[in-house]
Amino acid sequence: MFLRELFEGVATVFGTSKGKTVRKYRCTSGSRKGRIVAKPATCTAPKNMKAANTLKKTRRSRGSTIDIKRSRTKRTNPSSQRLGRMNTGRRTIKPKKRTGSKGRI
Repeated sequence: MFLRELFEGVATVFGTSKGKTVRKYRCTSGSRKGRIVAKPATCTAPKNMKAANTLKKTRRSRGSTIDIKRSRTKRTNPSSQRLGRMNTGRRTIKPKKRTGSKGRI
């Protein structure tokens, strides 16, 4: 297996783990598309259906409470604000190709 195959379908972002800022990966394809994970191999790993169903049940019962607490944390926690600044503007912009004479004199 090549390293390039392992990192296919992910983009690097910064996240927190145990209070520290660490590098994580955002899945750009697969069943976990859009999710931030610790290892790129997680994006293509099979889903644990028991855990997925438990999370769905929790979101149904406590979803609004979780959302309110999370939004407050993202607004006020200094580490969350720092992560927001670190992760914005990280996209590379390809230079536009010049059209015209194509090198003719």
